[in-house]
Amino acid sequence: MPAFNLCGGHAALDLVNTLDDRFSADGPKELLVDYGELLRFTEQSQLLEARQVALLAKSISPAVAARTLRSVRELREALAAVLYAGVDGRPPPPAAIGILERRFHDASRHRELRWEGSAASLHGHPGMQWQWGRFAREAELPLWMLAQAASQLTLSNALEQVRACGADNCRWLFLDTSKNHTRRWCDMKVCGNRMKARRFQARHA
Repeated sequence: MPAFNLCGGHAALDLVNTLDDRFSADGPKELLVDYGELLRFTEQSQLLEARQVALLAKSISPAVAARTLRSVRELREALAAVLYAGVDGRPPPPAAIGILERRFHDASRHRELRWEGSAASLHGHPGMQWQWGRFAREAELPLWMLAQAASQLTLSNALEQVRACGADNCRWLFLDTSKNHTRRWCDMKVCGNRMKARRFQARHA
């Protein structure tokens, strides 16, 4: 299977982009087709390690995996509704905010506060940090990780840098960290070159 295109610059934006061709007249294309693809996406996003993916893939029942996948898609669509509203200058739907609130709270309830020595600490020195602890083997771990990523983005100043690709048939979301905040395309090699070619053909028609 081809790798996910993680051009969004943030796991929450890449999650929204897993519903491809969202605004296409032919209908969207689902990239998170099953729980295995969800695990692969979360690993490529560097939220899960390979050993965690292998453990979850072997230990999760099909019913629980399907339920988790539905919850991730619900999170994704609520996040998409809020972010596209912001990009288009519209107020976000209250129902979408309600879903995000519920998912953010749920993720927080499954974290444990631990003291870590310098060797195990993320910062290289002793201190407190949030961990998934006993919840790290649960099927919902990818859901909670993605909800946490969405929470971090939507509650930060980085939200102001969220843009939609300038190609009407794409509109993937990305974080515009360019110097002058003038980035227009999700991926210059894909949508950027395609739009350049269309403009060239129009000028020389």
